[in-house]
Amino acid sequence: MHELSRRTALVGLLGTGVAVAGCSGQPASSTPPVEAPSATPTATPSTDATPRWPLSGKLLKDPADAKHAAVAVKVPDNRNEHPQRGLDQADIVFVELDGYRDNSGYSGTRLVPVFHSSMPDAVGPVRSIRPVDIPLLSPMHAIIGNTGATGWVLKYVQEFDSYIEGMLSYMNTKGTGSYSIDSSRIRVLNGVRYYDRAVVCHPAVLAKQTKKFRDGPPQLYFPFGDAEAASTVDGDKVKTISVPWKSGNSYNMSYTWNASSGTWLRSMPWGPHVLAGGKRVAPNNVMVISARQHYEKLRSGSGHDEPIHDIIDTSGPFHYFQGGRYVTGTWSKGDVSEPFSFALDDGSPLVMAPGQTYVELPDKKAKIVIKS
Repeated sequence: MHELSRRTALVGLLGTGVAVAGCSGQPASSTPPVEAPSATPTATPSTDATPRWPLSGKLLKDPADAKHAAVAVKVPDNRNEHPQRGLDQADIVFVELDGYRDNSGYSGTRLVPVFHSSMPDAVGPVRSIRPVDIPLLSPMHAIIGNTGATGWVLKYVQEFDSYIEGMLSYMNTKGTGSYSIDSSRIRVLNGVRYYDRAVVCHPAVLAKQTKKFRDGPPQLYFPFGDAEAASTVDGDKVKTISVPWKSGNSYNMSYTWNASSGTWLRSMPWGPHVLAGGKRVAPNNVMVISARQHYEKLRSGSGHDEPIHDIIDTSGPFHYFQGGRYVTGTWSKGDVSEPFSFALDDGSPLVMAPGQTYVELPDKKAKIVIKS
């Protein structure tokens, strides 16, 4: 366990920071700019001895195939930043607060796809790290493709560098081929060129820039088992899911069960979530982890306030959707480096089916709407 205490790990690093270019979309120069209470104990899932890919739960024929680092990429998710690339090959996609708040004080979303069982050639656009990425990604020993972060967030990343590699940003890896610029997505405003929607990450190349985590994720991230043994087999039926991110239960991310494909068709607040090339986002699993949201005010007076999801040394409710059914229970998480634990409402451990999982992290007060 890291020498910092669980409860003070984040609080002690909330110092004054200045936003880097990756957070604010600065104009081009000679080089393109880049942009807690105690936890309630829950049941520990039973050990599954079947060889599986640690982030998707799919069967793994040769364990040697998984001996490489997982690569996460910070991907913006506001409407003018779509379409995105590469999400369909992710094992896990986290949905979290973006940080740039609207006039009512609420933020949109930012994504963190994580690649391990499959490495796409290109993922984008690429933006900056958020504080919650450290406790989300540390249990899987991930590398984070990014365009930077505010000063205190970078310090936070470095405090846990034995669990996570977040310093391989666009600017820090120039000349390695880890990132490129999509010229078709460079914005020109009043004669100034902006690159905030144009940076593309190449995960397989990025992974070669460090000797860390060559053995891959150290454990199953979720309590995966066989689909026939998933907890949802006896769950309640569901056709649509709606997860609100803003006030008045608005700005909903929604999912519709598609029995023919065995997937959840994802929609953004403005319509279907479609990637570059026309492919619809359609995960096998949807996990909703509800946690308190708040903001650390940026004292420099510029940039954006950093969004915080309280998931360290605490617990809360979850909804797990798979196979057109769902179950509920309590999640808990200890240290930054520890994975989530899940217990069903009856106290028994959750078992999830293999496949791609989208993880929504709405506020604890948000009303999840489920229709059967």
